[in-house]
Amino acid sequence: MGEYAVGLVWALGLGLATSVAPCPLATNIAAISYISRDLRNTRRVLLTGLLYAVGRTAAYLCLGALIVGGLLAKEEVSSFLSDHINAVLGPILILVAMLLLEMIRIGVPGVGMSDRLKQRVDALGIWGALVLGMLFALAFCPTSAGFFLWLVTEAIKVESRVGMPAVYGIGTAVPVVAFALVLAFSAQSVGKVFNRVTQIEWWVRRITGILFLALGFYFTLVHIFDLTVLRTEYGLEVSLRLWW
Repeated sequence: MGEYAVGLVWALGLGLATSVAPCPLATNIAAISYISRDLRNTRRVLLTGLLYAVGRTAAYLCLGALIVGGLLAKEEVSSFLSDHINAVLGPILILVAMLLLEMIRIGVPGVGMSDRLKQRVDALGIWGALVLGMLFALAFCPTSAGFFLWLVTEAIKVESRVGMPAVYGIGTAVPVVAFALVLAFSAQSVGKVFNRVTQIEWWVRRITGILFLALGFYFTLVHIFDLTVLRTEYGLEVSLRLWW
């Protein structure tokens, strides 16, 4: 249970980190724009924000349960992942870090709400926010896909088919819920909050990128190249060889 609880906390942190990555942040901004259409109705703003969060959570929960459950159900795949999952994780972390630090730039279509999508979502009334949350959660870009792959690898370790994907989804929706609360109770503060979030996003993205890069190199060196450091009477002895 201790390892599982740590996994849930970790999944929430990863979801928060995902929410301020460039592409997911763009979808959250589009969602905030949708939620803030009727600021006079406080109850509607709050419900719309919460339904959007539920939609994102449900999408990640279902997708995570299918992927993690499917991989764990196959004995051969499960055995391979248990032995080599850390080796797979290293390159994934390095790729995500390079995207966060903008060392690699991949052009992705602009994320937003087209007029056609707005019409379809509006036709569903307040429940349109639920559908919007699910759609935006599944609108993977390279960065968010990398984060989700890392979530899957960690969820497999503790066999969390539902808990970690669900908590991760909640983490990705936290900024929208926070803005919904600000919009509902103090619309005048939105500009200040948005500017503060923009500043925080710049630092969080770079700190996260550096951390992921360091972890990626660590996992790669230790689990792919089998790096070992031994302390001898003459000092430190480094051993490096391919695990295969």
